[in-house]
Amino acid sequence: MHVGMASVFQNPKRGRSDFEVYRNELRLAELAEPLGFESVWGVEHHFTDYTMCPDVLQFLTYMAGRTERAQLGSMVVVLPWHDPMRAAEEIAMLDNISGGRLILGLGRGAGKVEFDGFRLPMDESRPRFVESAEMVLRGLETGYCEYDGAYVKQPRAAIRPAPFKSFRGRTYAAAVSPESLPIMARLGVGILIIPQKPWHEVAKELETYRSVYQQVNGVDAPPPVSAGWTFCDTNAERAREQARRWIGGYYETVLDHYQFQGDHLAKTKGYEYYGKMSDKIAQYGTETVIDYFANLQVWGTPEQCYDKIVDIHRRTGNSHYVGVFSYAGMPWDEAERNMRLFAAEVMPTLKKLEVTAPAPPEPAPAGAGRDVRALGF
Repeated sequence: MHVGMASVFQNPKRGRSDFEVYRNELRLAELAEPLGFESVWGVEHHFTDYTMCPDVLQFLTYMAGRTERAQLGSMVVVLPWHDPMRAAEEIAMLDNISGGRLILGLGRGAGKVEFDGFRLPMDESRPRFVESAEMVLRGLETGYCEYDGAYVKQPRAAIRPAPFKSFRGRTYAAAVSPESLPIMARLGVGILIIPQKPWHEVAKELETYRSVYQQVNGVDAPPPVSAGWTFCDTNAERAREQARRWIGGYYETVLDHYQFQGDHLAKTKGYEYYGKMSDKIAQYGTETVIDYFANLQVWGTPEQCYDKIVDIHRRTGNSHYVGVFSYAGMPWDEAERNMRLFAAEVMPTLKKLEVTAPAPPEPAPAGAGRDVRALGF
């Protein structure tokens, strides 16, 4: 299994200066290759303390110069927030600079504060994403972009520097709502899993995705990439307590950034699935929702962390695990210790794990109707 790490640049409630957050997160990212991680990933978000990385490709370009071998993953480039022609150029430029080390992740976004900040209507995000993705993906294979859609109008223009190798097999998309997975299959891209809903649901939706992918593309779908908020400690009880503190703290920032307590998502075209979140918060309470999210992540002793990732693999067949080790204002020394312990005690065995097809989806467990679902990211 391929093992990577991701930096998310959180600064909840401005507990530090943004400059200090960047210094520490960059130090952690620069440890990745020396510690044996095979890829470095970044995210894209705007305007709030939630994640202060407005340009993931710029971050990865910096990391291209700070590394020699590590692959560079975008988690994700949110296409509706970009001119797709410029996105295609920037993707090709980074791939040229890094010698073809980019793993391209794409998404459509779900934060109202971000769509508002860019003066874009959220209810257009899905068709905008599809048109942009079709143009960008085709352009990265042909060397030029050209598109005449309802939202994207692009006369033929060359991508320079020209793409020099195919992006097929190294492009993924985040998909939370079930309606998005067939779209990604038709685009011919892999799936990036951000754990936030019951694993039996994820497995069932992946089965549908694989079926559509095979029908449309004539080949089997690539294994998914799975990310996870990770807390590793030699003491099981401390791991449990600190995981609840930091991973739970991270999910509090999710609830705040995406305004899940409101009803706007349920009323926005394309986000109806996310809209269920406010109902679940009202029904179960915020603390239950936070606990549920935390229990989907990877935490515990090194042995427990390994076993949880193996279980994810059994259910999803993922070929990559991308750990997030610093989040929710976690002190720098704690984040470094967390990452170093995982690298030393979990990663060597994990890299030896043979990637296999997932087990058949399990039926929903008894009482699944009371699951806290739609934990939208």
